[in-house]
Amino acid sequence: MTSASLEMQRWIRFTPLQRLARFAVFFVMAAAVAWALKTIEIIPEFLYDAPEQVVDMGSRMWPIDWEHFWPAVWPALVETMHMSAMATILGLMMGIPVGFLAAGNATPFLWVNLIAKFILVATRSISTLIWALFFVAMFGPGPLAGALAIAFHSIGFIGKMFSEAVEESNRGSIEALQAAGATRMQQIIMGYWPQVLPTFWSVALFRWDINVRESAVLGLVGAGGIGMALNAAIDLIQWQRVALILLTIFIVVILIETIVTQIRKKVI
Repeated sequence: MTSASLEMQRWIRFTPLQRLARFAVFFVMAAAVAWALKTIEIIPEFLYDAPEQVVDMGSRMWPIDWEHFWPAVWPALVETMHMSAMATILGLMMGIPVGFLAAGNATPFLWVNLIAKFILVATRSISTLIWALFFVAMFGPGPLAGALAIAFHSIGFIGKMFSEAVEESNRGSIEALQAAGATRMQQIIMGYWPQVLPTFWSVALFRWDINVRESAVLGLVGAGGIGMALNAAIDLIQWQRVALILLTIFIVVILIETIVTQIRKKVI
């Protein structure tokens, strides 16, 4: 066998064009990181004493102010749970219809599909904090603004999950209903809905889990909940109360995750 034949049989992972493309991607990424580091202007002195600041902050947070839990943290926590539940229900009520409208097989009208997909993208692309600022300006600070902010942001997530589940549903039962003369609404209720019901429970539980965490943050912009108590404690430099609120949020998130996991095992 000649050397030319051996050279042709040698395995090459990437072609020269692919290697050039990979190098271009890596070069652009490195340039973007270098540009970002130059733009944000990191001050080395702040990095040097960061460990000391962390230790100092931890010492200020100890001991935890447990006496502050029932008069202030507990009512804010209850408000957070109510806000997340309301947001989840509103998000499902608005997101499910839009999801069905975005599915081409359930709604065979292209212009309706495009409008519905635009709504899903628009509501999902706007951050929850931006929604919260908008509703705080409209309704004033409080849990209503926070619930509406989370609900409108949830439309994109819930609707996208439902539209994909509807589009992947089995056509056999739908065609049987069409042959029997079922209306479009009857096809959705009797044909599509039983197939996407597991998706409904999965999305509802998962979104509620997410909404509990988001509702704890929205209070920082005046949207109610335990976040407002956290923001007030930080503004007043009450670090022992800050530690109590952070610990409460951590425990609640773990409990919600455990509850959601157990419900998913029972329902789905």
